[in-house]
Amino acid sequence: MAVRHRLIQATPDAVWDVLADGDLYVEWVVGPSEVTPRAGQWPQVGATIAYEVRLGPLRLNNESVVRRCVPGSELELEAKAGRLGTARIAVELRPWGEQCLVIVDEHPLRGPGGLLHNVGVEALIQVRHRAMLARLAKLCESAAGERCRPDPSEATGSVEYRPGTGRA
Repeated sequence: MAVRHRLIQATPDAVWDVLADGDLYVEWVVGPSEVTPRAGQWPQVGATIAYEVRLGPLRLNNESVVRRCVPGSELELEAKAGRLGTARIAVELRPWGEQCLVIVDEHPLRGPGGLLHNVGVEALIQVRHRAMLARLAKLCESAAGERCRPDPSEATGSVEYRPGTGRA
């Protein structure tokens, strides 16, 4: 099970605004290109978006379905990858002072992807999550404006704020 987290220098509301905008999915998720709404209103339960994933000359038509949504704090998706099966991707937002701790948990759910899941695949998912959370942080921190909340510089143990560096 691949779990990764990152402290984003924006409020949970600012982060949720990005997650709740289906058009921005392609901007923060690693892999998809061009998102097309298929069903429902993102991020309501049952809403579906379709996208293409390109791996060299190979093009895969996939989709993600919202399976659980707690507005402002939790979004759980089932990513469908055709014959490879599906994966559960849970994104949890936790207030961390005036910032947001984002936790991503992904694991195979159905199909052969679960049988092929091993330490090597886990390492690749961790790399993907690192890039995905960096993209999400960049989007949130640049869009947050007044809702961007760096650590106070006079606080003990704080670090200098630079957009996109809020790694956890």
